[in-house]
Amino acid sequence: MGWSWGWSWGQSFLAALPSSGEKGTVSELVIVLIILLLVATGVALLSKQFRIPYITGLVLAGLAITELLPHRIDLDSSLIFNLFLPILLFEAAINTDISRLRSTIKPIALLSGPGFLLCAGVTSLLLKLGLDLAWVPTLLLGVILSTTDTALVIAVFKEVSASPRLTTLVEGESLVNDDVALVLFGLILIAYTTGSLTPLDAIQEFLVVIVGGTLVGLAWGYLSAGLFTQADDPLSGILLTVAVALGAFQIGQFLEVSGVVAVVVAGLIVGNFGLSRSTSASSLVTLYSFWEYARFGVNTFIFLLIGLEINLISLWQTLPGVLLALIAYQIGRAISVYPLLTLARWLDRPIPMSWRHVLFFSNIKGSLATALALSLPANLPEREQLIAIVFGVVLISLVGQGSSLAWFLRRLNISHRSGARQQIEELQAQLMTAKAAQDELDSLLKSGVLPKAIYEEMRATYQVRVAASEKHLRDIYNQRPEQSPTFQGDRTGLDAIRRRLLLAEKGILNDALRKGILSEEVVQERVNILNQQLLKLEDD
Repeated sequence: MGWSWGWSWGQSFLAALPSSGEKGTVSELVIVLIILLLVATGVALLSKQFRIPYITGLVLAGLAITELLPHRIDLDSSLIFNLFLPILLFEAAINTDISRLRSTIKPIALLSGPGFLLCAGVTSLLLKLGLDLAWVPTLLLGVILSTTDTALVIAVFKEVSASPRLTTLVEGESLVNDDVALVLFGLILIAYTTGSLTPLDAIQEFLVVIVGGTLVGLAWGYLSAGLFTQADDPLSGILLTVAVALGAFQIGQFLEVSGVVAVVVAGLIVGNFGLSRSTSASSLVTLYSFWEYARFGVNTFIFLLIGLEINLISLWQTLPGVLLALIAYQIGRAISVYPLLTLARWLDRPIPMSWRHVLFFSNIKGSLATALALSLPANLPEREQLIAIVFGVVLISLVGQGSSLAWFLRRLNISHRSGARQQIEELQAQLMTAKAAQDELDSLLKSGVLPKAIYEEMRATYQVRVAASEKHLRDIYNQRPEQSPTFQGDRTGLDAIRRRLLLAEKGILNDALRKGILSEEVVQERVNILNQQLLKLEDD
């Protein structure tokens, strides 16, 4: 059984541009792009002034300027899947710390595995009862509405200083959710086009696509990580990472496995093993700045185009269906989040109730839901109704939930940043930057670029900052916990550092075992001790 997503991947970037029937010229297209850039700039300025999320402002601006553009630019699903989605996924993956991801993998697996299936199932059932659609369109709509988009959520998290673990949980769930959603969407389309798909075939195809995508990502990621060691040129690094992001997706699609999984896995490997170990600090700054700009630019155009694509007349005509869909997927999300994360306490650290509220309320729809809706087969019954419903849900979700998310998070008081924590982070930042500068000076001296006299003078300047920061931090951490509110405020940070150190100890022991330096008996005994210490940190 060949794998088919049900959409044509052969369309190019030009598919989103004015069609030949509109006689659009290159100069007119440039004018449209300039208008969009100016609108985006205005939205960026006004969103700060009126305290609304940038992405929400983009969608509203797109709605407002639809009739003002000289030519319409249609949002094409192949443009999102082949270009925009790999960029967004890769950017998120290279910025994800695997050790932190590992610490939240159990709740992520619950939410994106059984949780996604439960949410999609409940949503589909409620839509079937309310809209009386055929089962295939209903299931497709249920899967589309069960996806999550974290672009706006993460921006708000930064604004309110949300916990890093909560941020990792939300980002990790979204990354895996995208994979599961695309695979299920494709399986439903296979059943629709072929007329039959047994449960055994579905499970087999699901595993083949996920495992195959993982293997492609591993191979592509490790190959590219090796290439990073050959050159330390930031511009070459940028080109290589772009090739890795887009190439992983296309290779996965060519081999009929999940290109999305391949991109995520390759990004995790490049970010955690390729860049961090072989690239200089200046090159890393350039590369991460490029990907930050790429994410910002892609999100800007996606959400502007979403606003341009939404037809308010069609939205009004399908408003009852849109409201029903909103209620259905919120019920599905609630049923998947609260019970499953209650069960998660038996497998992992308990998830606070405030975090569960965040995971429920931040269930915002965006680019993936839009792309899946546009990629529905042309011969699918009620296709236009489904697209109108999804677009309506995306609009209300981005404007309604998006604009109130920051207020909601502040009410929940999820910020992990106390005054004491702020003081410690400032000292840590001063210490880290000074030591990074000293490492760069050592490298310049060793390579012969810097004379020793200048090296010693500059290094001494940074050593003063290092000594001052270390002294203040030592004074804070040497205080007894009951006498130090600063220590109490940084308890979580210290536990995270201790956990990281224990994991490093486990890593070196396993490496010694693989190399035959230590016996398995000795390693196992020491690993058991480390595991007990890790469990104690989890329980505290």
